Amino acid sequence: MELKDLLISAEKRVNEFHEFQKLGLICNNGDYIPAGIHYPQITQYPAIDHDEMYKGYTFPADGMIDVYVHFPFCSKRCMFCHYPSLYGNNDNIKDRYIDALEKEMDIYLKKFNLEKIKLRVALIGGGTPTDLTTKQLERFLKIFTTKCDMSKTRQFNYDVSPHTLIGDIGLERLQILKDYGVNRLTIGIQSMDEKVLKLMNRPHNKKEALEAIKNSMNMGFETDIEFIYGFPGQTIESWYEELKQIVQIDANEYQFYRLMVDAFGDRQGLIKQYHENHPEESINPDNIIKMKQMVFDYLGSYGLKENIRRVFTRKKSCISLYAFNQCCRGLDQVGFGLTGFSSLRDRFVLNTKDFDTYYKMIDDGKLPYDRGYVRDSIAQQRWAIILPLKNYFIKKSRYKEVTGIDIEKTIFYPIIQQLKGYGFIEETDEIVKLTDKGVFFSDDIVLLFYETKFIPKGRELFNDGPLNPYSITSFTK
Repeated sequence: MELKDLLISAEKRVNEFHEFQKLGLICNNGDYIPAGIHYPQITQYPAIDHDEMYKGYTFPADGMIDVYVHFPFCSKRCMFCHYPSLYGNNDNIKDRYIDALEKEMDIYLKKFNLEKIKLRVALIGGGTPTDLTTKQLERFLKIFTTKCDMSKTRQFNYDVSPHTLIGDIGLERLQILKDYGVNRLTIGIQSMDEKVLKLMNRPHNKKEALEAIKNSMNMGFETDIEFIYGFPGQTIESWYEELKQIVQIDANEYQFYRLMVDAFGDRQGLIKQYHENHPEESINPDNIIKMKQMVFDYLGSYGLKENIRRVFTRKKSCISLYAFNQCCRGLDQVGFGLTGFSSLRDRFVLNTKDFDTYYKMIDDGKLPYDRGYVRDSIAQQRWAIILPLKNYFIKKSRYKEVTGIDIEKTIFYPIIQQLKGYGFIEETDEIVKLTDKGVFFSDDIVLLFYETKFIPKGRELFNDGPLNPYSITSFTK
C-alpha cells in the first residue's frame, strides 16, 4: 500500500479520536493509558499483610499453572523502560540473583506442598534474561526445568535483546535455550531506524537485530519481534519506511507498542524527562493515532491480523499463550524474581522492587511479595470484564465461572449496553466483544469499568460527556 492510501484511513481514525474526546472517553491531552494489561496497574497495588495475601487461595483443579521469571539485568538503560534493573553489573551479582531465584522457587514449592510446579506455559523476561554468561544461563535453566514438571508444557518463551543472540556466543546461548526446551523467542527490536535506536539507547543496531532474528529462525524458534511507535525522532514518513521493512522479515508474530511516557512499572523511565526537556520532539497525538492505524492497514495488506491486542500474526496459533492465558482466559500465573507478579483468578500478588528487601525476605524463608490485592465480588466482576474485553473477548460461561454470576446480572451490564449503542461492543449468546472501532480504542473503553480510584488520569483531563469514565463508573464505586 502507498502512504497516501494509508493516510486516508488514518485520517478517519483521527476524526474518531477527536469525536471520542468530546464524548469524554479519551483524555484531552492525548496521553496514552495502557489499560487492561493488569487491573489495576501494578503501580497502584497497596502494601499487604504478608501472612494474609494467600489466605484462602487454592490451586486450580488441574494443578496447572503458568510461570514468569524476571531478570533485572541489562547492558544499558533504554530510554523507554519503566522497570528497575542493574546495568553493567558483574557476574557475582548475577550469580547471587540466580541463587535467590532457586531459593524462592523452593520456598514456593514448600508453601504449597508441591514436589514440582506443573508448568503449562513459561515466560522468562526482564530486563534481559539472556544478559548472562553461557554458564549462568545453563545453570538457571537447569534449576528451572528441575523444579517444574515440563511434561505438559505447551510453550516455553524467552524475552531477549538482539545483542545477546549474535556472534559465536549468541549462537551458543541459542543452543542452550533449545537444549532446555525453550521454543519461542520474543526479540525486542523496537525500531528499524538507526537514529531512533540510538536515541532509545538500545544496545544493538539494525544489522545486529536482523542477525539475531535470522539466528533465531534458523535454529527453529518460533520468533516474535517487538516494535515501539510514537517515539521522538519518528515521523509518519519514517514509520511507513519502517513498516515496509518489518513485513519483509517474515517473523511468526509482530508486536507493536505505543510509547508510554508515564511509568507503568516500578521506575519512571528516562523518556518522561526527555519529553519535558525536549517538548518540540514529542509526537503529536494525532500522528500517533495515524501510526497505529497504519500498522493495522499495512500489515493487513500482507495477511497479518491482530489476534490479541498489539499482536499481529498470520496464524492464530502463533500468539503468546502466556499472554493469552493471563489476559484473555484469566488463568493462574505465578511470578518469581524482583518485581515478579502473580496474576491469580481472585487476587494479584507483586514482589518487592527493592533488591535488598528481596534478598532479605528470601534469606528469612519468605516469598518476597509486599504488595497485592484480593478482589471482592465487585472487583472480581470488573477484572473479569476488563482484561478479556480489552485483549480478546468475554466468554460468558467463563465469566460466570470466575465471578459466580451471569454477565447479564452484573451491575456493569448497563455499561456494556451503553457501549453497544455507540457501536463499540457487540454481543451474542456466548460472547461479548469489541467491534473493529472498539478494538482500536480498547484502552480507553475498558477504563469505563474501572473503579474511579484506579483511573490513571485525573478527572480534569476528561470532558464531561456521556462517556466520561468518572461519570459512568461513579455508580459502582
